[in-house]
Amino acid sequence: MPARAGLRILVSGASGFIGTELVRQLEAEGHTVLRLVRSKPKSPSEVHWSPSTGELDRTVLGTVDAVINLSGASTGRIPWTKAYRRVILSSRIDTTRTLAAAISAATHPPTVFLCGSAIGYYGDRPGEQLTEQSPKGTGYFPDVVGAWEAAAQAVPKITRVVTFRTGVVVGRGGAFTPLIPLTRFGLGSRFGSGRQNWSWISLHDEAAAIRHLLVSKLSGPVNLTGPTPATSGQVTSYLAKRMRRPYVFRIPGWVITTFLGDAGRDLLLTSQNVAPDRLVADGFEFTHRTVESAIDAMLARP
Repeated sequence: MPARAGLRILVSGASGFIGTELVRQLEAEGHTVLRLVRSKPKSPSEVHWSPSTGELDRTVLGTVDAVINLSGASTGRIPWTKAYRRVILSSRIDTTRTLAAAISAATHPPTVFLCGSAIGYYGDRPGEQLTEQSPKGTGYFPDVVGAWEAAAQAVPKITRVVTFRTGVVVGRGGAFTPLIPLTRFGLGSRFGSGRQNWSWISLHDEAAAIRHLLVSKLSGPVNLTGPTPATSGQVTSYLAKRMRRPYVFRIPGWVITTFLGDAGRDLLLTSQNVAPDRLVADGFEFTHRTVESAIDAMLARP
C-alpha cells in the first residue's frame, strides 16, 4: 500500500541507518521530506531542533502531513554504563516528548505520528510466539521501550499514533556493523547456544513498512519483523556461508555476559520470536520473506 504522493513529512534521525533508506524511498515516491537536525540548517529541507531542551519551531508542525521519529542513541555502544543507560533512555524520551509537545501546540497538527520503538519491549521470552497483544517483558530494556511508547501518546486525538517495534534490521549498519567485518576476517561465531530467536527484518522492508503505515488506518503498536522466524545461529552461519568464510567459533553465553554485561545478554542472547501479525493483516507484502534473502540483498548492495 504505497503512500499517496505529495505528502510533507518531518523526519528525525533522517541521516541514520534506517532513516537514510526511508528518506530515499519516500523521495523516490514523490514526497517532500524535512529533516530535523541539531546543527545549523544548511538547506530549506533542514529544520533545527534541540530535544534536550525541547526546542523546536512549532509552526513547522502546522505545515506537515506526518512526523516520523527515528531518533535514539545506539544500543550497540558497549558497555552500558550507568551514564550510558541514562543516555539510551533520555535520547528516546526527550526526542519523543519534544515532537509530541510540538504536535500538540500546532494550529493544524499533522494527522500521523509514527514513532520508532523496538521488540525489546517483550524482553527475553524463549519458547513463546509474541504478537502485539503480548504483555511487556521485565528488565531494563522493556522498561525503556515502555516509557518511549508512552511518551508518543501525548498528542491530540486528531493525530494517529503508531509505535513501530523494530526487530534486528538486516542491512549494512545496526547489528551487522560488527558482524560483517568479523565474518570477513573468519571470526564469524555462534553466540551462546545459537538457538535463541532473532526476529529480523530487511532494511528495505523496514522502510517500506514505515511507508505503509503512513496511509494505513492502524494505530498503536505494530511489530516490524520478517514473516519467517530465524535463530541467531541461522543468521550468523548463513552470513558466513554467503561470504564464503569459515564458521567454527562458538562464544559461550557466560563469556558474553562477563565481558559485555547486560548489553551482551540483551543484544545477543535474548530470545524473541516476534510475529508481524498486524502488519500482515493490514496487507503489507514483504520483499524479503526469509532471513537468507535479506542477507543476500544486503551483501548485493555496495
